[in-house]
Amino acid sequence: MGVITGLEPAKVFEYFEEICGIPHGSTDTKRISDHIAEFARSLNLECIQDENNNLIIRKPGSEGYEKAPMVMLQGHLDMVCEKDEGVDFDFKTEGLKLKLENGIISAEGTTLGGDDGIAVAYCMALLSSKDIPHPPLEVVLTSDEEIGMLGAAAMDMSKLQSKILINVDSEEEGILLAGCAGGVLTKATLPIKRKYKAGIPMRLKIEGLLGGHSGNEIDKGRANADKLLGRMLFMASRETDFNLISVSGGTKDNAIPRSAIAELAVAGEMEMKKLTALTDIFTQMVSREYELNDPDIRVSIKEITDTSFSDPMDDESTKKVITMLTCLPDGIEKMSFSLEGLVETSLNLGILETSERDCGFSFLVRSSVESEKEELVNRIQCLTEMLGGSVELSGNYPGWDFKKESKLRDLFVSVFEEKYGHKPKVEAIHAGLECGLFAGGVEGLDVISLGPDMKDIHTPGESMDAESVKRTWEYLLAVLKRIDGSFL
Repeated sequence: MGVITGLEPAKVFEYFEEICGIPHGSTDTKRISDHIAEFARSLNLECIQDENNNLIIRKPGSEGYEKAPMVMLQGHLDMVCEKDEGVDFDFKTEGLKLKLENGIISAEGTTLGGDDGIAVAYCMALLSSKDIPHPPLEVVLTSDEEIGMLGAAAMDMSKLQSKILINVDSEEEGILLAGCAGGVLTKATLPIKRKYKAGIPMRLKIEGLLGGHSGNEIDKGRANADKLLGRMLFMASRETDFNLISVSGGTKDNAIPRSAIAELAVAGEMEMKKLTALTDIFTQMVSREYELNDPDIRVSIKEITDTSFSDPMDDESTKKVITMLTCLPDGIEKMSFSLEGLVETSLNLGILETSERDCGFSFLVRSSVESEKEELVNRIQCLTEMLGGSVELSGNYPGWDFKKESKLRDLFVSVFEEKYGHKPKVEAIHAGLECGLFAGGVEGLDVISLGPDMKDIHTPGESMDAESVKRTWEYLLAVLKRIDGSFL
């Protein structure tokens, strides 16, 4: 593509653009995994590729680092695939269309995949280098991180040789991460019944929301389109006569939904007018509530000629779906009392979907306290089962506990202070990282996470700062240069 040709470090950006040309959404990582495996083998490097498309690639230390401890560099192969409404783009077949404006890299109408393509690019640049001082490297690239860390969870950790892990899956330069929340994907399924009932088909739509990462942006006060849809439907059910046909919103458990839709069968012209008036009232209400944090919310309703299903839900199913949307928890549940400003427990209703026979409500539940995570799941399960539904859990991953002592963290802090004249921030985050799985699977593993500046990840507005990529690369190389035979 050549869009970011000329940026430094040249090899990092060359490999990043190469990655962007290969489709690599979650569950679609075979091609990118094969590509990097072939790249490693062309360099005569040891490469292990498992059935889940995870990769372990090893490179000996450079001259003078033969006795240095092996260092694991770790990131993930998959990206979140989101696009702006109306954008004609197929993530399964097309490469991303990169843009560079004022040193900021983004993609036209879609997510960029800097999370975590930049980690892959850093690793490829190090693996192909001939003149960069470094200890023995163990590059570990996992699949399907964005849908529950499935690749890391399935990896045979006994194959790993490192006791030092540098994860490159953070999005803010100058902040070192040393702990994160655990999470579990939680899907509630509610059976529905359909019954013919005369009515005027209408489509209620909520759109224009900012959305964002359900870990990093959950504390930004942004609205969840699925939950707003529930509020509107509950208010309308008290004033008008209608039956639901379908509800839908969001595409990723870990992305705050930016739009949601309900199809309704409305009982006559008079009820249509009432519903239209209520939509205007609701729009004014939520616009006031979110005028600072989510200012572009739009709510609309219009008559339609086609619907997703021929028959609407019956009265009981309509009531149950609205009850679920109204009563299911969402957002921040508890802030940490030990680390100021850290969200301790939250959940995100990320996917709302309807089939002929049921409605699905998919959450990512997060907490740095395991018992609180379980309690939230229990609340979802309690409500769902009371209404006749069921709950299924998947992708359960542990948190990563903050350690009081870390030689690796001390080194990163020291090198940062030498380079920039001040100390970096060392934090724990509410978003999930694979570090917890690796720390739990490799005894005595010393772990840190870092990355360059990225904004609006998991949204079509995702961007990455090219100068920050360069500085973070130079910082990483300075740290690797210091991990010699005397480090441990």
